[in-house]
Amino acid sequence: MKKIIFEIGVMLTFLILIMYGLTFAGEKDEVRIQGKVMELDVMKKMVIVNEKTFIWDQNTLIYDEKGSPTTADKLTLQSRVSIEATRVKSKPSIINKLYLLPK
Repeated sequence: MKKIIFEIGVMLTFLILIMYGLTFAGEKDEVRIQGKVMELDVMKKMVIVNEKTFIWDQNTLIYDEKGSPTTADKLTLQSRVSIEATRVKSKPSIINKLYLLPK
């Protein structure tokens, strides 16, 4: 009887540790979002997608619908995009990769 209670306790502890690890493993400062470009300012290097503000820098990679590298000049209002960005506290997120999606 004591052996069964001990085994159940070990299993519950193991499950709690796994759930705790999975809960906090997802709290990275990475953002992934898809949506339409609501606002675009190429001069300020800023884009708003789904009411979230993103900026890009010289390290940002921009890809067209075919997956080929392109420039920010291809971005237009109402373009569908997928963004991978790094969250920065109290500032707009910085885009790492921006993919133009087919319409």
